[in-house]
Formats: sequence, structure tokens, C-alpha cells
Amino acid sequence: MASSGFNAEQIILLVAVVTSLSTFTQATTVVVGGSENWRYGYNYTEWAANTAPFYFHDTLVFKYDNTTTHSVYMMPNLWSYLQCDFGKAKLLANTTQGEGDGFRFVLNQWRVFYFASGEANDCKDGQMKMVVVPWPRF
Repeated sequence: MASSGFNAEQIILLVAVVTSLSTFTQATTVVVGGSENWRYGYNYTEWAANTAPFYFHDTLVFKYDNTTTHSVYMMPNLWSYLQCDFGKAKLLANTTQGEGDGFRFVLNQWRVFYFASGEANDCKDGQMKMVVVPWPRF
């Protein structure tokens, strides 16, 4: 006679799947630089390394006011990032979009993201650049 209920192994497997799916959907919002926000003279490479790991669907928030004249660019590759070459970079947030609640960027792909500020010497001298690689949640 066939049983219509679940056995213990099936229940444990179902609970594990539901738990992993709920963990997958719990994205986090991270303010870039923490209480330092997005500003000249702060080491964002170090901050990103200490804050990692980042995950798919996490949101990075770049906060800066318009009196500091910063921006957010996505650099196309490692070479552009290292050289602070904005020739083929994509402007994500201009000098005013970091005001208030800040500019939000969702990490929605499994790839290396290179971020930098393109104003004055922010990238080269001010260390306003960082690398982020989001990972899937398990």
C-alpha cells in the first residue's frame, strides 16, 4: 500500500531547500565606507577587503554630498582601474547623486566590479576606488 505522507528524510530535505532559498533572497544594503561614506583620502580597497564577502543582490550605497564633488564610475577592466583611466568607464552617479540617501547600486551579476570616483585626483591620490566580487548565497 502506497504512503501518501512524507518520510523523515524527505522532510529534512524540504526544510533544507526552503532554508537555503530564504537565505538566498536575503540581500543586504551596505554603505560604502561605512560611517566614512564615499570621501577623498579613505582607503576603499582596504575597506572592501575587510567588508567582504559581498553577495548577489546586495546593494552598495555611495553617500557623498555635493560640496565634495565626487562621482561613481564603473571601470571596464583591471587595467583601467589600476591606471585610473576613465576613457571607457561608465558613469553610474554624477556629483549630486550621492546626496541624501545616496546612490544605490545592486550587485546583480557574478563578475568583478571595479568602482572609482572620476573627479579631480579622487582615484589616483584619494584612493577612491575599490573592487567587489559578489558571490551566491548558500
